[in-house]
Amino acid sequence: MDHERIIHILNYLTRATDDKHGVTIREIQDHLANYFGMDSVSVLTIRRDIERLETMGYDIRKTNGAHNTAYYTLKGSGFTVGELRFLVDSVSINKFLSSRQKQELIKKFKSMCSDSEIRNLISRIEINDIGRIQRDLLGNLDTIHRLIAEHRKINFSYGKFNTDKQVKYYDKYRNMLPVKVMYKNERFYLRCFNEETEQFRTYRVDRIKNILGGEVSKAKPPQEEKVRGFVADVFSIERFEIVTFKIKRYLLDEMLEQLGDTVSSRDDFDSKDYAVVRANCGINKQFYLWVMHYGDGIEITAPKDIRQGFAEEVKKVSEMYSDV
Repeated sequence: MDHERIIHILNYLTRATDDKHGVTIREIQDHLANYFGMDSVSVLTIRRDIERLETMGYDIRKTNGAHNTAYYTLKGSGFTVGELRFLVDSVSINKFLSSRQKQELIKKFKSMCSDSEIRNLISRIEINDIGRIQRDLLGNLDTIHRLIAEHRKINFSYGKFNTDKQVKYYDKYRNMLPVKVMYKNERFYLRCFNEETEQFRTYRVDRIKNILGGEVSKAKPPQEEKVRGFVADVFSIERFEIVTFKIKRYLLDEMLEQLGDTVSSRDDFDSKDYAVVRANCGINKQFYLWVMHYGDGIEITAPKDIRQGFAEEVKKVSEMYSDV
């Protein structure tokens, strides 16, 4: 009974107190009586329970109010309201969670703050709900992280959309070593190492199901080339190159943000409507597609082979519309 009572008191202090609100021993007595049927808890018992909580490491402050009434406040009980506000907003905009999962997580966040602070946690962010709810992403991530920690191999079914707009899953014996989880372009990816081929493979976590853990692996995957510049996606690159772009001025902010710490910029000497930026870029097909989606707002000027590679990709697209 003592342990149960102390837990109820701690929970009440967590929910009912904050920097601006404290509770009296009388209010704690009423709470125990009204909600848990504990009608005969003395003032001395509650004071001793508060002392025991302080001994356990909880920071409970006592202040005196009007008529020398003592008020108790639990300090440093966890996240600040600002931190919880950020977590709630992050959950609200997360496209990988269903509405039910979001509500369950936000409900847990609310239990970490006082009643007077809960109204500040209501999400006011407007999001675009159009799109597909991802599969059991949280469950997948939990299982994957556990297998990575245990250095165990992984097997799973992997899915892709068919023309009926349904994800069709393919069963294939993979038996690879999960290495890490990556987040890029609002998606989670699993990076695996295939010991037989000695190659890395990448999979979208939300397209995985039926995860099975295998035997503990003694293999140590080789170190992948460290990312030292802009990379358009999570898939393998051929090499890094210093690329020079001539861009329209309105794209300058976006380029400086996307291209990372290796980027440099200057005014274009020939036109005030353009700027020149240089950055270390990972070269693969996705890099050319990334450049392509800016249309005539960006031009690769150097090096020559990268400019030529992009021109060849553009030519392929142009030939598809040769009848226009």
